[in-house]
Amino acid sequence: RWLTCKSLPPGALERIADTVADRVRVPWFAGAVKINVSLVPPLVLLPVFLHVAALHFLLGLVILTSLPVVVLWYYYLTHRRKERTLFFLSLGLFSLGYMYYVFLQEVVPRGHVGYSQVVALTCGLILMLAALSRAKKDPGYLPVPASNEKSSHQALPNKSVRGSSNGLHGFTTSGAAPGRAVNGEAKAYSRMSAEEPEGLKKDWCTKCQLVRPARAGHCRLCGRCVRRLDHHCVWINSCVGEQNHQAFILALLFFMLTSVYGITLTLHTICKSRTPFVALFYCPGAYSDYSSALSFTCVWYCAIVTAGMGYILLIQLLNISYNVTEREARLALRDNTGRRLLGGLVIDTGQYNRGFLCNWGHFLSLGSSPPQRSAEDIV
Repeated sequence: RWLTCKSLPPGALERIADTVADRVRVPWFAGAVKINVSLVPPLVLLPVFLHVAALHFLLGLVILTSLPVVVLWYYYLTHRRKERTLFFLSLGLFSLGYMYYVFLQEVVPRGHVGYSQVVALTCGLILMLAALSRAKKDPGYLPVPASNEKSSHQALPNKSVRGSSNGLHGFTTSGAAPGRAVNGEAKAYSRMSAEEPEGLKKDWCTKCQLVRPARAGHCRLCGRCVRRLDHHCVWINSCVGEQNHQAFILALLFFMLTSVYGITLTLHTICKSRTPFVALFYCPGAYSDYSSALSFTCVWYCAIVTAGMGYILLIQLLNISYNVTEREARLALRDNTGRRLLGGLVIDTGQYNRGFLCNWGHFLSLGSSPPQRSAEDIV
């Protein structure tokens, strides 16, 4: 039906993909292991595309232009469906490994790169992977009460009711009035005093059935509430929150330094008579042999990825300087409560901004002390 352009039943392709993934397993000592299908495309397609791009300048131009478009399209597709995928994590890790392999196989044997430079590049890669491993850990999930977790499995339907992205201020206790169903959304009523400052208010998450502290948010992809939620990063397949935001920034910094250093070493080897920036756009001998062409193609691939990650790092550093998270900036734009600064690169909500030094001091102290549990959480 798909080949003849006929309409397919809803979810048919997903069921076919799940069946294929369940049947195609990797033999292992403890039994066949099921492999996530989203891990496979980068492992197969990336080397093929890069080797084809190294055959001719025009092929390289077409492939290196279409790759970012395809990745952005897949990101839009998964983001619209609110799906979690390992594609981006697999693409990032395999890109690092394959670029390092090409560097050792094609660039180092030319004799223009010293052992100390290889060691420095390797150390940068190891530090980046260590920071990435730390960023993959708990971002600061709020504990879900066991009673709520049990009741959610029994009482809630398969498709849960979507609540507001901000949550609803207030919460109910055993002596308070239960939440009412208004337009299909469960709401609770505040029992906090009116004198409490706006920035210190807590709110109620209708999904997790718990009280969220200030700046916490619910991730629709992870299905959990996270302290000081910044955003859900597809490149690490996890949320960025209070406990792993520093490690996330470190991983980006180490990646930028290592990538720029590797690009510089490679261009110095391929185009010795030109500066790295000039050689990136004009290197006459790049396609004289296949080894140089492959190295030059990988340099351009690294430059495209580095530019994208550099933009992400810039936005993160600006947000930290104004003490605003990506989630807060998005909500401020939606509610028209923030002001655009620096050409729209940062959205200042003005709620937590205490000056450049105080904002960075607050960021560097994130996760230094364990979160205090309120009396309601203990009960």
